[in-house]
Amino acid sequence: MTTAELTGAGQAAPVSRPGTLWRRIRDNRWTYAYLTPFVVLTVVFVIYPIFASLGYTLYEWNGLGDPTEFIGLKNFADVVADEFFWSSFQHAAIYTVVLVPVQLVLALALALVLNNPKLRGSTFYRAIYFLPAITSVAIVGIVLKLMISNFSEALSEPLVATGLTDQPLDFLGNPDTVLWVIIGIGIWNTLGYNMVYFLAGLQTIPKEQYEAAQIDGAGKYAQFRHVTIPGLRSVGLVILFLAIIGSLQVFDLVMVMSGGGPYFASEVVNTYIYHQAFGGSIGSGSGAEPNVGYASAASFFFGIILLLLTLGQMWAIKVMRARRGEKEKSA
Repeated sequence: MTTAELTGAGQAAPVSRPGTLWRRIRDNRWTYAYLTPFVVLTVVFVIYPIFASLGYTLYEWNGLGDPTEFIGLKNFADVVADEFFWSSFQHAAIYTVVLVPVQLVLALALALVLNNPKLRGSTFYRAIYFLPAITSVAIVGIVLKLMISNFSEALSEPLVATGLTDQPLDFLGNPDTVLWVIIGIGIWNTLGYNMVYFLAGLQTIPKEQYEAAQIDGAGKYAQFRHVTIPGLRSVGLVILFLAIIGSLQVFDLVMVMSGGGPYFASEVVNTYIYHQAFGGSIGSGSGAEPNVGYASAASFFFGIILLLLTLGQMWAIKVMRARRGEKEKSA
């Protein structure tokens, strides 16, 4: 039996032609052209520095001249044994554990309100809530730092005068309150991003599903539980994933508002790495001297932790989707 008979009346079997990959690249050349600047900048400013700094982890180096004092893996051992590193990681974890659930709940609630087609001026409200997210964190931190300082002074005067407290209030200067103040500001500052993500997810849910639920007699809560939540499950997992990774890497807000102080009460991993690289911190016997090699080792070790967390989240998402598929099949 001939090939034509096997594949149909007079139709030859498909044959892979050379140059198919190049033809696809040529057909999508504008797509690759738009992506090229992003890829080049990522390689130059992200990927290359990561691998370039890997060699510095094997040296004790203050950043001046060429590294010459080879110490092997000692920097990594010091990072693992450094209580200041784990303390900063604990602060970053507290920041993440508190900020992420509170912020996602608020973002979802705002998205549900702003997604209502009957709401007048919804575009204006969306812009107002998203404005802090696109404002420079340095400017936000400086302005809010001044506001909190003035508020503390204004609140302290009557309290001290009435004898309710014997010390002036200093929310950013108190080790017991500084981290919580930064968490509150962080929730407000990046709320707009997750609100927009949830809005985009809500707009992908077909209106017919809500209409069918209303016909079946479902109320607002039942619609939210059986239509909105399942429709947002996929995008919600991505939002949760991005929020956790982004919160663990907080740096600019902490650096501007407290610099990791007082007494390392708000020190997070990225400010810890910054202080080790440029001086001004203690721990691991480095004193105030900058140690780029040690900072590079701490950065790599933190990157490994984030990678493991990412893989864990991806595995959890895969398991959840598999279980949901099994339930849908059984139903």
